[in-house]
Amino acid sequence: MPLSEDEQRILSEIEDQLYETDPALAREVGRTTVFTHPARNLRLAVLGCIVGLIFMILTLSTSFWLSFVGFLVMLAAALWAWSSLRKLGRFGMQQISDSINRGEVSSFLRSPGRRIMNRMRRDDTGRN
Repeated sequence: MPLSEDEQRILSEIEDQLYETDPALAREVGRTTVFTHPARNLRLAVLGCIVGLIFMILTLSTSFWLSFVGFLVMLAAALWAWSSLRKLGRFGMQQISDSINRGEVSSFLRSPGRRIMNRMRRDDTGRN
């Protein structure tokens, strides 16, 4: 049910007062969604899984038990990732994939490569 004009006016006044009294809180509330925390946990879980895999591979030649600890870390991180995915749900995953498709993540990942390529082009044109 849509809000009436009076209710919309009251909400905009509350929002304006929040921006005046505590702008940092207003920015944080505007930036944060329901899916922010599970998405952060998912990123940490993937990082933990990668660290566990690397630790397992590196310690496999020295000690079976250390390698097993790496496997347990990887397993715990995978379970944490699964839990975070379940908390995100279908809509949360859709929001993440939409942000990837809009290029927010890919432009961040491609920017170092672009800077290197631009430097190489400048160096090549400067030598001629």
